[in-house]
Amino acid sequence: MPEHAQLILERFLPYRLSVLTNRLSNAIAREYSQRFDLSVNEWRVMAILGRTPDLSANQVAQRTAMDKVAVSRAVARLLAAGRIEREFDEDDRRRSVLRLSESGYAIYDQIVPLALAFERQVLDELSADERALLFRLLDRLDELELRAESAHFTG
Repeated sequence: MPEHAQLILERFLPYRLSVLTNRLSNAIAREYSQRFDLSVNEWRVMAILGRTPDLSANQVAQRTAMDKVAVSRAVARLLAAGRIEREFDEDDRRRSVLRLSESGYAIYDQIVPLALAFERQVLDELSADERALLFRLLDRLDELELRAESAHFTG
């Protein structure tokens, strides 16, 4: 039997980060999906627009690293539910920007404290130095991933 390449998932950074991210997101999502009938993707769109209104769907996709189709579906559901609003460019009707509606902000203002409390509960087990190191390392990994992605697709 031929030998195959081995990937030890427990030591593979993308896998570890993905599993941790999914567990953290799902823990918070249980609360807001039951209370507000929101999916993880819908909340991510709302979270971005709550912080930075007047973005296009493409800009939301870029900032969240979400697939454009997933963003499009989330935007469609949020528009239908009246949680976000779309404003079209007068000069180019194909271009539009999104923002939270009043009812969207009402939900956003309830979820943000829940999300921050959950994050605090997780991070409180780390010392201040460990938290600072964690965020420095995340920033560095983000930088290195962008560099590797750029080199991979241009080289």
